[in-house]
Amino acid sequence: MTDTAEAKTANEVKANMETQSALPPEETERLGGEIVAALKTVFDPEIPADIYELGLIYKVDFKDDRSVDVMMTLTTPNCPAAGELPTMVENAVASVPGVGVVNVNLVWEPAWTPDRMSDEARLVLNMW
Repeated sequence: MTDTAEAKTANEVKANMETQSALPPEETERLGGEIVAALKTVFDPEIPADIYELGLIYKVDFKDDRSVDVMMTLTTPNCPAAGELPTMVENAVASVPGVGVVNVNLVWEPAWTPDRMSDEARLVLNMW
């Protein structure tokens, strides 16, 4: 494949992956950054690392009406914090200025594994 053909293919893929939003790009960037920062304030009561670095957040989707859907999991279905963590996530995301209704969906597939943790979480938990 030539460089020109590769560039064209890359641009086609990029065009197919971009989403259209009524929100200005700088607003979506701000919301994204502030939502991640808010998620990093939520800690599993039994683990000294935030849920974002632990890899418990699978997807965050904010829409044109400023509602936010969060797909998350827990380290185990028997997690003692299962009743409170989704509410903590909902409250944290809802605290971001400009965010509307927040829906948190707890999922079990794919199952969480320690491979999802960031290097920061591994360092905090001494799991090298």
